[in-house]
Amino acid sequence: MATEKIILGIDPGTTIMGFGLIKVVGKKMEFLQLNELQLKKYDDHYLKLKLIFERTVELIDTHHPDEIAIEAPFFGKNVQSMLKLGRAQGVAMAAGLSREVPITEYSPKKIKMAITGNGNATKEQVAKMLQSLLNLKELPKNLDSTDGLAAAVCHFYNQGRVQIGKSYTGWSSFVKQNEGRVKK
Repeated sequence: MATEKIILGIDPGTTIMGFGLIKVVGKKMEFLQLNELQLKKYDDHYLKLKLIFERTVELIDTHHPDEIAIEAPFFGKNVQSMLKLGRAQGVAMAAGLSREVPITEYSPKKIKMAITGNGNATKEQVAKMLQSLLNLKELPKNLDSTDGLAAAVCHFYNQGRVQIGKSYTGWSSFVKQNEGRVKK
């Protein structure tokens, strides 16, 4: 009997949060859904974080993923952007942790490498490869949702391998792996 699991991939962002879901049956993956949460119209950063949390909880409660793969924020030139991305990722992770869904982080480079074989691939190259791998009829206008889907597919490809990214199974696991960040 083939084991079955659902993986939710998330590309966190405070303008657009992309997400994708795949179902894994045995050693095969199949596409379930990809979409995005549009946050451009909101000016309040805290409201955006609340909406990211609520949408992630809604996705978990609807699709019951067994695991979550999330893209880690990368350091660009703007420290404020990095901080906002980190907060978006944090609330998405908190939503998963609140439902006790194991979470694994992957760097953007690792995700691109897993999907295309090139850690410097463009969003368009990643999307086209996903279209081919999962037989997607068409690609969305914004590629944030394919980035979320790419995180899920990257996680599928990395199953059973030693994880370089961090993995959390709950609040206690997160605290244990981040003791230097916890005030006592």
